[in-house]
This record gives sequence, structure tokens and C-alpha cells, in this order.
Amino acid sequence: MIGVCIPAHNEARHIKDCLRAVMRASRHPRLGREAVRIVVVLDYCEDETAQLAAGWPVDRLTVQARNVGVGRAAGAQHLLNAGARWLAFTDADTCVSPGWLADQLSLNAEVVCGTVSVAGWDAHGEFAQRARRAFAAHYQDRDGHRHVHGANLGIAAHTYRRIGGFAALTCSEDQALVDKLEAGGAHIAWSCLPRVSTSARPYSRVEGGFATALRMAWEAEPDGAQADWEEAGRAPSSHCL
Repeated sequence: MIGVCIPAHNEARHIKDCLRAVMRASRHPRLGREAVRIVVVLDYCEDETAQLAAGWPVDRLTVQARNVGVGRAAGAQHLLNAGARWLAFTDADTCVSPGWLADQLSLNAEVVCGTVSVAGWDAHGEFAQRARRAFAAHYQDRDGHRHVHGANLGIAAHTYRRIGGFAALTCSEDQALVDKLEAGGAHIAWSCLPRVSTSARPYSRVEGGFATALRMAWEAEPDGAQADWEEAGRAPSSHCL
């Protein structure tokens, strides 16, 4: 069985599109009808996210942590307990491609770090074009990239167990986990094959995540923004609660 974990904090605007895309990916013919179990981890949701998720054939967990690391860890453990052999992670403001799960598995790796495309640049207002150009100029959407995104991450269950899972970090929990996996010798595919499209929102729940990196294109000096995108070839976590 394949497990999909989606942490969510007040994502009523996006959750239906996210779940529609994940459900479509779960029915991809290359999966050979293998069961796919989806869990939405509702973390301190004060809007209609829970009610909207209830209309879909997915599991729902509730935590009161305001901590994306806690949410991902809880969802992962739920899926492991259910017998998942592969854990796929995305975000509630993200739409995965129809081949997302099949593409992750096709890489025959213990860990798959995928890239993201970005939608909705209008959220940056008058700075939208500047933010879009900066992202296009410095983001490495290619095989061999070194980006880590919780919105496009896959891990074999036995590898996840071996390394100990997500830490209770409010941001960059995905980067911390992949750093541990890499240090532990895991076979990691740095691939642009599994596709997702994520929100271009300029403000997230905390500073330091993907929204901050996008916003830096018009808040910081150009050279500084480029340096942060290109540090070790990485981009910050794509979702922080």
C-alpha cells in the first residue's frame, strides 16, 4: 500500500483542488491498482478545512500543534500503522500531477526529492513579475537539483523508520529529514520527474519557508536574494505552518 500525507492548517481555499489531484494520481494505471491511502492532518484548523476534507474518501487526523513537523510525523505514523510501504508527502496548497505517485516509484530510490512549479503569482501584487522572474532565473527545475520540498517528497517506509522520521520543527522539517537521510547513506533521487504545482503565496504561517524565499525577490537586494536561492543549490522548505 502507498500512503500519502497532507498536513493542513486553515487551507479551505486549496484543499479541494489538492485532494482532487491526489485522488487522480492514486488511480494512475502504472500503479497496477495498488491501494493508496490518503491522510489529511488537520493542524489547529479554524476554518472549513476539516468539513471540506470530510467530503473525500480520506483519513483525517487532528492535532493542535501548529507545527508542520509534528503534522507530517503524525500522518506518516498513521500510514505506517496501516501498512504503507511508501510514504508520499505533499501540501494542502499544492496540486500533484496525474503521474506523481507512479513517477516517484519508477525512480527505484529510497528517497525521491522532486521539484515544484509555482502558480498564482498575482498574490505578489505589483511585484508579481519580479518574483516570477527571480524564481525562474535561480530555481533548478532539472534532474540533479538539490532542492527539498515537503510538497513533493517520497520515502520508502523502511528507510523512514530507520532514520527516525520528521522532527518537531515549525519550518524546514523536510530539509532536516533529508539531511539525516543523506548522512545515513540513503539512495536519494534528485528528480524533476514527479511534478507538482504549489501556491505562490508570499506569506506563510512562519518566516523562513518557501513563501519567504519567493517574497525576497522584491523585499531584498537582488544579489542577496540570489545568494539565498543558490546556497548549496537548495531552496527552503515549500510549506511551513
